[in-house]
Amino acid sequence: MPILNHIALIGVGLIGGSFVLDLKRQGLVRTVTGIDTDRDNLQRALERGVIDRASAIIDKNSIADADLIVIATPVASVSGILTALAPVLPAHAWISDVGSTKISVIEAFRRCLPDRLHHCIAAHPIAGSDRSGADSAQYGLFQNRKLIITPHGSEDSDGISLIENLWRAVGAEIYTMDAQRHDAVFAAVSHMPHLAAFAYVHQLFDHPDGKAYLKFAATGFRDFTRIASGHPAVWADICLANKDSLLQLVQGLGKQLDVLANILTTDDREALYRYFEEAKTTRDRWLDGN
Repeated sequence: MPILNHIALIGVGLIGGSFVLDLKRQGLVRTVTGIDTDRDNLQRALERGVIDRASAIIDKNSIADADLIVIATPVASVSGILTALAPVLPAHAWISDVGSTKISVIEAFRRCLPDRLHHCIAAHPIAGSDRSGADSAQYGLFQNRKLIITPHGSEDSDGISLIENLWRAVGAEIYTMDAQRHDAVFAAVSHMPHLAAFAYVHQLFDHPDGKAYLKFAATGFRDFTRIASGHPAVWADICLANKDSLLQLVQGLGKQLDVLANILTTDDREALYRYFEEAKTTRDRWLDGN
């Protein structure tokens, strides 16, 4: 596999930072330039060795001779970033992203870089945390995790091979999925769980005794609501970009809560047991890989 001379990483946080850390450790990239509007975050990234150079702006200097540009920012910022990249892109550079919604990203590729669409590869690594920023970057984050490529149909095959090989090198298993299917799947298994966690924490925030209740919250509350500590900007962008799928799931969750309310109202212990048993069996099978 060829060694990349220069990666420009736009957005230096958990996902992008962990990706370049692993590539650097394996000697697959010589220089990483971090581009981020947060200068303190860039300084921490330099101190930790996540990046080798830092810039607060996208310009000819920050992406000069970049073999690969990785966009690892909230999905709502992708269009603006691509617009800024367009006049200064090196002729040979590949562009990829790590966003968790793909329809909006591919639309941005088509709209902002129509002449470079063959060099744009949409990708989504399935790994995350409630931590953010350069301090969250870590080795081995993608080991045995999934990486989804969502083709738009105009990619150069060499670019797809490059992105697949780089992610495979950091431990990811490669999958291919069309963008519409991708967004529906991840609305169900990622975005909606975040909405549910945010909603329940907000229910306590809005409750007149919520602060008192939280004094007694322990592991059950902590485990259920962990993902409500996700970065608000990131999750606001994701949910708005995938709102059509999420609105259907919100309605579906409402129906499930109505079922539970009816069971509780009628004191139907057998129905409640069955409901819990079915949910437990489904989750246990998922944990076992079935």
